[in-house]
Amino acid sequence: MFYTIPTLLTWTRIVAIPLLAVVFYLPFEKETQNTLATAMFVVFALTDWLDGYLARKLNQTSAFGAFLDPVADKFLVCASLLVLVHLGRADVFVALIIIGREIAISALREWMAQIGALKSVAVHMIGKVKTSAQMIAIPFLLYDGKLWGDWDTGFIGQILIWIAAVLTVWSMIYYLQKALPYIRASAE
Repeated sequence: MFYTIPTLLTWTRIVAIPLLAVVFYLPFEKETQNTLATAMFVVFALTDWLDGYLARKLNQTSAFGAFLDPVADKFLVCASLLVLVHLGRADVFVALIIIGREIAISALREWMAQIGALKSVAVHMIGKVKTSAQMIAIPFLLYDGKLWGDWDTGFIGQILIWIAAVLTVWSMIYYLQKALPYIRASAE
């Protein structure tokens, strides 16, 4: 099911992600760049929800789609974090925590799948909360201005991205604990 509507939406999201970085090289005012990048991120994030909804609604779920969708999510978050670090709106340490966790847990899940124990590290609520915190923090940091009068989105985004970083470590510990018996068994 390579050419289903949900899979095409996911591919579109992956292909469009570099546009998020390009926005900041266009000859626009800073506020215009911020607004455009924020709108793009929100649209890309919404297509993540939409492709999953359509896959279930149209009965077009597939193993390939189940693989590609989280890859697209990780690309979106990692690319956005790199842009934010470049702009000085996110700490390098936060980006390293989040990106490092994504790589480590992806590798762990791949290994667990190879040994037939993938269900042991299935997505847990803490991972979903972590993702939600990231997906809320990033648009606040991209916008980096005043909203609704006095809301400093940069400050709010900083708080949320650090919360996301803490949740990132917490979720990584959770998944590693679930995998620990398999890791020990393979080391013997």
